[in-house]
Amino acid sequence: MATEAKRAKVDNRSELSPLHSFLQWCDKVGLVLSSKVYVSEEGTVAEYGMLAKDDIEEGEVLFTIPRSALLHQGTTKVSALLEKEKASLESTSGWVPLLLALLYEYTSSQSTWKPYFSLWTDFKTLDHPMFWHKEERDLLLKGTGVPEAVDRDLVNIQQEYTDVVLPFMTRHPDFWNPNMHTLDLYTQMVAFIMAYSFQEPQDEDDDDDEDDEDEKPPNPPMMVPMADMLNHVSNHNANLEFTLDSLKMVSVRPIHKGQEVFNTYGQMANWQLLHMYGFTEPYPNNSNDTADIPITTLYKVATQGIQSDLDRQLMEDQWQMVCQMMPEKSAFVFGKQGCLTDMELHTALKVLCMSKEEFLEFKDNEGWEEDDEDEEKITVAFSNDGLPELKASWKQLIHKATHLTLRSYVDKEKVDSDQALIEDKAALAGLSRRQRNALHVRYGQKSILYRLLELTKT
Repeated sequence: MATEAKRAKVDNRSELSPLHSFLQWCDKVGLVLSSKVYVSEEGTVAEYGMLAKDDIEEGEVLFTIPRSALLHQGTTKVSALLEKEKASLESTSGWVPLLLALLYEYTSSQSTWKPYFSLWTDFKTLDHPMFWHKEERDLLLKGTGVPEAVDRDLVNIQQEYTDVVLPFMTRHPDFWNPNMHTLDLYTQMVAFIMAYSFQEPQDEDDDDDEDDEDEKPPNPPMMVPMADMLNHVSNHNANLEFTLDSLKMVSVRPIHKGQEVFNTYGQMANWQLLHMYGFTEPYPNNSNDTADIPITTLYKVATQGIQSDLDRQLMEDQWQMVCQMMPEKSAFVFGKQGCLTDMELHTALKVLCMSKEEFLEFKDNEGWEEDDEDEEKITVAFSNDGLPELKASWKQLIHKATHLTLRSYVDKEKVDSDQALIEDKAALAGLSRRQRNALHVRYGQKSILYRLLELTKT
């Protein structure tokens, strides 16, 4: 799934084409496709996609797939074995059972899902940054957070394969062969799940017990044939609905004849789309784009210019308090309309800008204040409209942190280079797919940060 058109089918008339075989399989497993839509490689933004044959009204069911046709660890031929040994398959990702199911079904000539897998014969269409050379990834995506996320992924994938998957496969040679089910294939399957799987929302009734301190783990991912052929845009026109017996793709707004049917993968910034799915939405189309200011960057600018040891110790104490209040927060996130982590940023700025007396009183109250502002007021204060009205000391910290964050990107000496590429259609067309995707990520983030600089001038 990417945002640029791919090659058309070699022979649309061939009854043995992967798409034709897949559609025949859909009929056999009970997938019901509306007569108002069809699947094609032509006329779509990328790969396979779904197009409207006729005008579609809001609320129409475009297709229904029975749960028996979904592919996950509970429907695979090796489901009993995976269930029996699930304790040995626990991992940080939680994906090992599904990955083992995919490895088995993908390489089995007798797999029920063989026509489904024929749509992705070698996974070469997957172009996640994890498949780029490290030098290319670091060069094109410096400052975006993607290289660091990919490095973590690759370390975790290799560790999971070595410590969990390989020992399990060795114990069950009748179903898996390490010479066939290699680390490379395993990594491709991870990317396949990242790009094409779906996760069923948690049942809200399961969260009623507020006294239960053990948070219920998320539902495991699963492969949903047909649904994964729809491409994504933030301004989507269809959505997948889950029922007891089946899953349904339903239009959420009118779709005109000839238009593509788009699903949504959620509110995803371009860096997340590239990291998880291998594509981006062209700038400025992604309304969910974001830019991060690392929390450590705020600390760096807060400590700049401190002269005395007493002031430095006060700042260190304040910083420790901030870290205690938000231990899992690694960055402050800004969207196109303002700060999306406004409560956390409000807390950090308030503590870091306190006088010694204010901070001592704050510590005595263990971080509680009787006159705390409500969440709605804070949200307004850290929106694009409210940012210019913040206290001068708060704006100064945000401004300096934004400026330092911008310096971490590619071409920091040529701040307008990405803008020039975006505005020059000929130059943009001359970029490779990876260069374009990286550009959309970089410039989408930098444009948010440039705007933030303007809003926080003092």
